[in-house]
Amino acid sequence: MSTAAPAGDWRRLDRRTVLATGLVTAGVAAGAAVPTTLGLSGRFGFAAAVTWVLAGAALLIAGSAGADYVRWRRTRYRVGADRVELHTGLLLVRKRSLARERIRSVDLTAHLLQRVLGLVTVRIGTGEHHGDDSTLELDPVLRAEGERLRRALLERGPTEASGSHREGELATLDPRWIRYAPVSFVAPALGGAAVGAVLQVSDWFGAQGQAIEWASDRFRDFSLPSVIVLLAVAATLAGVVGALGLWVEMWWNYRLEREPGGTLRIRRGLLTSRSVSIEERRLRGVDLVEPLGVRLLGAARVDAITTGLAKDDEEQHGDHNTLLPAAPRQVADGAAAAVLREAASPTAAALTPHPPAARGRRLRRACWAVGVPVLVQALLGALLTPVLLWTALGCAAVGLPVGVLLARDAYRGLGHALSGGYLVTRSGTLRRSTAALERAGVIGWTVRQSYFQRRAGVLNVTATTAAGAGAYTVYDADASEGLAFASEAVPGLLQPFLERAPAGE
Repeated sequence: MSTAAPAGDWRRLDRRTVLATGLVTAGVAAGAAVPTTLGLSGRFGFAAAVTWVLAGAALLIAGSAGADYVRWRRTRYRVGADRVELHTGLLLVRKRSLARERIRSVDLTAHLLQRVLGLVTVRIGTGEHHGDDSTLELDPVLRAEGERLRRALLERGPTEASGSHREGELATLDPRWIRYAPVSFVAPALGGAAVGAVLQVSDWFGAQGQAIEWASDRFRDFSLPSVIVLLAVAATLAGVVGALGLWVEMWWNYRLEREPGGTLRIRRGLLTSRSVSIEERRLRGVDLVEPLGVRLLGAARVDAITTGLAKDDEEQHGDHNTLLPAAPRQVADGAAAAVLREAASPTAAALTPHPPAARGRRLRRACWAVGVPVLVQALLGALLTPVLLWTALGCAAVGLPVGVLLARDAYRGLGHALSGGYLVTRSGTLRRSTAALERAGVIGWTVRQSYFQRRAGVLNVTATTAAGAGAYTVYDADASEGLAFASEAVPGLLQPFLERAPAGE
């Protein structure tokens, strides 16, 4: 196994962090210089405004670089035989350390400037959820030093596992997968953000009114429905372009590898490179996720169900637990099987369908979800304005068929099964999830049955675990079948709580 720096050998961060900070601040200053100069030129004149902006930019760059120089001088770290320590601070020195046996992740990230300079940010975590006390961040060190730290802190020696032991490359990027980016839910969100950004930037320059007036003049000869359609198309196109760009930035150079010692490593990123490592001994299963648009094209992504994976805001919104981006379903199942060291992925197992009562419950929910807003609009229309009556009619005409289709699709998506050492549960329509959870990772069961579920003869059975989302539910299963499934999945765990029918019944 690789060894780290000897105990007592304190090391500094790379001193080029000062240069990187100065260059980043210079870029920010340059971006703010134009609107600031235009704003000041009206009061002081153009020459004076340029002078003030240049002086302010110089002070800003010098201040940020100086502060980072002090941070560099007062930050040191060392990797000993038992602990990783980090000391930082000028007046109040902050001393933090992690026990090496508790370390569960060593992730490397480098934005574009760091990549040019050969630097990376190293994030060392225990996978616990206690804020800063569970992570150490070395920002930045040389890439070679980051790789050395990752190997030294994660390699635990050879591991033994059943099934396939294939090491090396498990999956690589296929550029054709980019076709799934525009059908994700990110595209409409980015389209709306683009419209908001145009209005915000025009407001910074004091030209928001002129921008709105210019747009109004362009559409003066169009009817209101046509304008709405054109604006929706423009926002959609902007969202599609944004989704394509975001996908390229996040997933370019993607590789999923199994390293010696039982570590899965995901590397990806175009401008900002990311490297995420997951110990296989913490892996408890996989989750095959199919958002509606991606599913219609026959694709899915694969997420890891694992213990001790950090879940702070930055990582949670960065697909930190994603093993494979949206790819053809066959590829996703193959990657899941390779990750779990199985001949066939449990996510491809045949599932037990749920009773018709589950379909009825979803249809009733859809009717309520559409009917209540329609009824409110109709009542307000009768009291206030007939316009709301027409909107209520439109919502009913569109919402009810869509709601029924989604409800029937949600019912068809329900299912559960036992596949070897895994229990499998599937649910959802806008975001369908097929979770394969290791049966040995289940630490408890929660059985819920509402009054209406009792009348329908169905119940929810939830497997609780220390991994992933923490709970995986079989929704609206037949009452006797759901309890039998839970009892068989983890023998002995639920048995003491099951009621046995008297002999002869």
